[in-house]
This record gives sequence, structure tokens and C-alpha cells, in this order.
Amino acid sequence: MSEVVVSGRSSFGEVVSAYIALMKPRVIELLLVTTLPAMVLAQHKLPSLTLALFTLVGGTLAAGSANALNCYLDRDIDALMKRTAMRPLTRTAGELTVSPRSAVVFGFILGIAAVALLWVTTNPLAALLALAAIVIYVVGYTMGLKRRTPSNIVWGGAAGCMPVLIGQAAVTGTLTWASGVLFLIIFWWTPPHFWALAVRFRDEYEAAGVPMLPVVADVTVVGRRIVGYSWAMAGASVALLFVGKLGVIYGVVAVATGAIFLREAHLVRSRAHRGEDLKPMRLFHWSITYLSLVSAAIVVDILLPIGR
Repeated sequence: MSEVVVSGRSSFGEVVSAYIALMKPRVIELLLVTTLPAMVLAQHKLPSLTLALFTLVGGTLAAGSANALNCYLDRDIDALMKRTAMRPLTRTAGELTVSPRSAVVFGFILGIAAVALLWVTTNPLAALLALAAIVIYVVGYTMGLKRRTPSNIVWGGAAGCMPVLIGQAAVTGTLTWASGVLFLIIFWWTPPHFWALAVRFRDEYEAAGVPMLPVVADVTVVGRRIVGYSWAMAGASVALLFVGKLGVIYGVVAVATGAIFLREAHLVRSRAHRGEDLKPMRLFHWSITYLSLVSAAIVVDILLPIGR
């Protein structure tokens, strides 16, 4: 990576924007969409506004911490990929607004603040789960798995499931089977979601030396894996109907959205077998919609207990 310097002429707004970008707010938004449903599922009613607010803020700080440290550790490979080349620490064509050292300090401050906030405003279990999420993502995934194995996103993706457990713990101080099943839905959802993206940007991952599954495996293998994990995800979503004592609203949404997800996954596999364009972004975009709809269905089903 070419040498860069930190600009001393950046405006306050540019600096703030750069620090926010280090937190990857779009990723955080996707993670937090499962936190409130987990809290509602935990006690089958809305949590107090104060508790929900502190939990969401704590989760945001924890995810931001992990993402900022990830930006620091991956700044070399991010600079080689067009999709990530404009992140705050990879603007190699000019001056940086935030130095790598400042990014590390920022990441640690966010992490400490997240754990402290959750410890004080919720309970120690929620705080420790937030700490575990940071460690899994930074140490387990970014430092340990990402550059070494095509299974990186399978195990490293567990960090993205932690908001479910944090939400449950914040409400009850314990973990339940329902939160475990919701955890599994997101765990099985993660590989198809990211592999679809990795298919689209396969050449960039290959150029950066990241052994994502689509880089090291034949497209037919990728297609089979996507289908397998998608079926596991769909099965877990149906299981939540019973384990979580949910009703017809959730059941209909889970089955309908899961069916569409499976259709898109099978289409990826069938295109791979025929040697056609996999059109992976259809699955990628639907996977985001799927997770949002299923999460919303949990809340609506509990607040409007129809057919239960």
C-alpha cells in the first residue's frame, strides 16, 4: 500500500464523517434490526423505552468498535478492492482524514464505552456478550479466519448474531432456547448473504488474496453450499414459530419469505450448473429484505397476537 499522510486541513464535518464511516453504519443498521425483536421475544411485550434505548446504543457502540478495528486491520486489502477502496484508512490517492493510530484508539474507546454502558444500564451478561462479539469479529474473524480459510464467514459470522443474545440478556439477564433459535436463523443466513456478495466481487477478493469460498471453489460448490445453508436458515425460522410461541402472523411471513429466499438460492445453484451468470445480487438484496421482514414479523406478531 502506498504511503499516505494525515491531512491537517480537513474540516470538522469531514473528520466526523470519517469517524462515522469507520463504524460502518450500514452494517450496524443491519445488525441492530434483530436486537429489538430479540428483546420483544424475550418477554413477549415491548421493553421499556429506556432499556431499549440503552441496549441499542450499547450495541451500536460495540459494533462500531469492531468495525473500526476491522478497518484498521484490513486497510491493506481494502485498498486493493474497488468496493472498499474509499474507506477512511484506504484513500491511498490522497491524504487521510483519520490516521490509523487514531482509528485504533477510536475503536478501543467505543468498545470500552459499549461494555461500560451495557454493564451499568442493563446487566453484566449483556455487557460480556457485547465484549465477546467484538473479540469474535476482530480477533476470531478479521485476524484469525478471514485471510486463512474459505469458512471465514461461517464462523466469523457468529459475531453478527450476537445482537440477538445481547437483546435477550438485556431484558432477562439470561439466555433462552428462543434466543438460541433466533441466533441460528442469523447464523445460517450469514453465509448465503455474504457468499452472494463475494460471487459478485470475486475478482476483487482474489486480487486482495482473501480466500472467500467463491474464490477458491467452483461455482457449483458455492451454489450447493448456498442452498444448504438457506434450507438450514428456513428450518430454523419455522422452528422459532414453536419455540418462541409465536402465531400466525410470524408463521405466514417466515414461510413466505423463506420460500422466496430458497427459490433465489436454488436459482443460483441451477445457474451455476448450467454455466450461466449466477445473478448473485438478487439473492444478496433479498437476504436483507428477508431478515428485516422476519424481524418485523416477530414484533408485530407479539403485539398483535392473532391466531395464538
